[in-house]
Amino acid sequence: MPSKKPQMMMSKDDYGHANSNDKIEKYLSEAEKGLKIVYITGCLGFIGSYVTRKCLKRGWMVRGIDKCTYASNPSRLEEFNSYDNFYFEKKDIKDLKHLYDCDYVINIAAESHVGNSIIQSDDFMDSNISGVKNLLDLIRHKPTNVSKRPIFLHFSTDEVYGDINTGAHTENDLLKPSNPYSAAKASADMLVLAWSRTYGLQYNILRPTNNYGIGQYPEKLIPLTIKNLNRGLKIRLHNNGTPVRNWLHADDTAEAVMRIIDSGVTNEIYNIAGAFEQTNIETAKKILKCYFENPMISNDIERFIDFSYSREGQDVRYALDDKKLRDLGWSPKRNFDEEILEIVKHYKNNFIW
Repeated sequence: MPSKKPQMMMSKDDYGHANSNDKIEKYLSEAEKGLKIVYITGCLGFIGSYVTRKCLKRGWMVRGIDKCTYASNPSRLEEFNSYDNFYFEKKDIKDLKHLYDCDYVINIAAESHVGNSIIQSDDFMDSNISGVKNLLDLIRHKPTNVSKRPIFLHFSTDEVYGDINTGAHTENDLLKPSNPYSAAKASADMLVLAWSRTYGLQYNILRPTNNYGIGQYPEKLIPLTIKNLNRGLKIRLHNNGTPVRNWLHADDTAEAVMRIIDSGVTNEIYNIAGAFEQTNIETAKKILKCYFENPMISNDIERFIDFSYSREGQDVRYALDDKKLRDLGWSPKRNFDEEILEIVKHYKNNFIW
């Protein structure tokens, strides 16, 4: 990779923290050495924090961007700021005006909760479509005679394919989104493909299945279930808990990003699938068993679950074929049944929201 000399003009980040001269000099020095420089949008969010951690531990220079919405966790800044190779900018991606020289823009920033998109979709259109367009245009307008344009790694979702009763979706399948969230994500994917063909931008689109792990905001099934149990409330499962989901630990997702950067082919789409699938009711039962440390508790499940909830645009089953990624040598390492025990223990004692 050719060395870079980023144009840096920073005295303070947008959080008001001083960026020391030592950090700026290190940034320039690492660029001279040819080490990777990456932007990570949504760095304080759930998946974003796992990817940021991986990049920092590799010694890469990371410029983190986050709007700091309700699902972000600003306390992660204390951890990330302990690295000399981290800079932070509080910014909405659709309002970003400039990209410093870098090798990759890893776009993870997004509105991501399907239920919220059904109630009010405007924020999803702003962030997941307009925000992506702005990033693509910032890359497009970087002068190619000054520095190599960065590769755009865009996080999409398995939901862009819609549901599938049997088998699994490949990267070549048609997109059939079922709700405003997945429609916005599919639209962004189309923008990436169009900007590549029209303007020559290099990209990878990543489509992971349901992510889980410690640090997820409690609007998603696993942390929300534990939150309700902590408060003595019933667990709300839509569509009688029958939807089938494929579960992927966020650390495995972050490892997939590293593998794609290390060994992937540019201008390719990569599905990222977990090791197994199960219905939402099965997931809830496992959480109950761990929470109460009682393997028989799920026999009395009616006490704990509200089955009256139904959600429009609900997909029955998601499943991905990720052979393309596994051919690069990646595979998920985390075991759901082992991890869920640790996640339940964590949230019982460390619920920050």
